[in-house]
Amino acid sequence: MESSNLTAVTEFILLGLSTRPELQVPLFLLFLMVYLMILLGNLLIVLLIIVNTFLHTPMYFFLTNLSIIEVCYTTCVFPQMLGHFFRERKSISYSCCVTQVYSFLSFGITECCILSVMAYDRYIAIRDPLRYSVTMNRNVCVRLVTGSWMGGFVSSMVATVATFKLSFCRDNVINHFLCEMPALFRISCTDTSQAEIITQILCVLTLLCPVIFITFSYIHIINIVLQIRSAQGRRKAFSTCSSHLLVVILFFVTVMSLYMRPKFLYSPEKDKIITVFYVAFTPTLNPLIYSLRNKEVKIALRRLLGKTRDA
Repeated sequence: MESSNLTAVTEFILLGLSTRPELQVPLFLLFLMVYLMILLGNLLIVLLIIVNTFLHTPMYFFLTNLSIIEVCYTTCVFPQMLGHFFRERKSISYSCCVTQVYSFLSFGITECCILSVMAYDRYIAIRDPLRYSVTMNRNVCVRLVTGSWMGGFVSSMVATVATFKLSFCRDNVINHFLCEMPALFRISCTDTSQAEIITQILCVLTLLCPVIFITFSYIHIINIVLQIRSAQGRRKAFSTCSSHLLVVILFFVTVMSLYMRPKFLYSPEKDKIITVFYVAFTPTLNPLIYSLRNKEVKIALRRLLGKTRDA
């Protein structure tokens, strides 16, 4: 296939979440509400951490980055998806599709890295609390976060280039509500095996390796906590980790079920449901998990609400 065929398709047609006309308005209202909740919840977390100096710790520095990532990668999808609910022809240009794939992957991989860093932070905090502030000093935290962002944006470039080296010359209809690599592979008119191998290698490095690292971190954390004599001490130690662990499970289980499952289990409709879960509902739940299960965040929120009422 000649390289000119790579640009034979100038746009893609997205089938969206549903083709039933009577569902377009209800779906629009539902996902508009979800998107506003994501923005409000995550930006509120960022604001609370910025204005409360007692939250200026490594754990909340990483949480700030996590909330910013949630806002960014949902914004890669929601504005376009909301606009498509009122369009009969749900088209996206080739260049916009490339941008969406790259941005979505970049923020997603960065989130995997940040969640791994947060697990490491919790391990250090529980293993050696007296030296925690020295070990996790500002320079270390900045380097870990910078490495996470750089890792996300560099590695996603490899996958994006591999995907769009494929030719799309017979079919430009994507049975999805966004440009996503698995859906693009299925409409390519050239051999996708090389791109799929690159994607699987990337999944091992950015999904499986972080999961293994986080799992071993929590095994060590549990062993350390179980050695604490007082029940109150064990509860306090577990409470600092439970929120992060719940977020990790919600995020990685859904993403891995989409990107690392066997090809014979492919189902367009199930793919949409899984994607909705980690694009919409996980970012919505994360601020609630951290605020409802975190005493310090609750205190910061009460202070902010108190200042608002006084004003």
